[in-house]
Amino acid sequence: MKIDMHCHVKEGSIDSKVGLEEYIEKLMDNGFDGMVITDHDTYNGYRYWKQEIKGKKYEKFAVFKGIEYDTRDAGHFLVIMPEGRKMRLLEMRGMPLAMLIDLVHKNGGILGPAHPCGEKYLSFTNTKRFYKSPELIKRFDFVEVFNACESMESNTGAVKFAKKYGKPGTGGSDAHKIECVSTAYTLIDGYATCETELIDLIRKGKIMEAGGRFYEKTVKDKIGKVNKLLVYSFWFYNKGGQLLKRRSRHKKMKVESPIDPIDPIEIPYLREAKKEKMQR
Repeated sequence: MKIDMHCHVKEGSIDSKVGLEEYIEKLMDNGFDGMVITDHDTYNGYRYWKQEIKGKKYEKFAVFKGIEYDTRDAGHFLVIMPEGRKMRLLEMRGMPLAMLIDLVHKNGGILGPAHPCGEKYLSFTNTKRFYKSPELIKRFDFVEVFNACESMESNTGAVKFAKKYGKPGTGGSDAHKIECVSTAYTLIDGYATCETELIDLIRKGKIMEAGGRFYEKTVKDKIGKVNKLLVYSFWFYNKGGQLLKRRSRHKKMKVESPIDPIDPIEIPYLREAKKEKMQR
């Protein structure tokens, strides 16, 4: 199965110029079997698919619900939750990474860093959390190793990062313009028709390959050094957003993430941590 695991559509992302149907048709023309919609901190793009298109068109093309979550302290993370699991909390940016991992795993989902070696504040290895809490890496389910809108240096670093920590690598276009659609892919040994099945395949290590070609017309390439201004602007935007959403997140947390036992997905991680402690 060939899918794009990092997609932004204009029905869910204000900075995307590609409509969902336009996105699907170009992917199909290039031999793709599916896509994961990963708009920033919203499921609106997927809602559009579910309400307006699903069951009416593209029956042989799989559209999965995902999200690109903006953490408070560790950059952007791609998250996929099981089919039918509604998590309003994931549409409220600003959770710290440790809390995000707890929430996602407790509810049966998976997550991994988007463009982990990219821009400061936006990418995990270029945040303070990477240096302060490296043990969190063990709890990642995958790593985005190819992003068509990143540099060769960034993607090479991501590949090394994934290999070092033994994590499966995914590929995604991160497309916001039609020219970038279909530039990156993830090949999976198996076929998924829903998020639950996709999660199961990734957990079982069924990702065979991730790659693509670079998109050379990104905003970063066009504006050069001015890009740094955008990076710092994002920092202020994210900090402001997390403060504005704090009260709403706390209310939703009580409903969607009550205190309960550790989810089974965490057991292998806990065993490994206990083994390391005994060796010391």
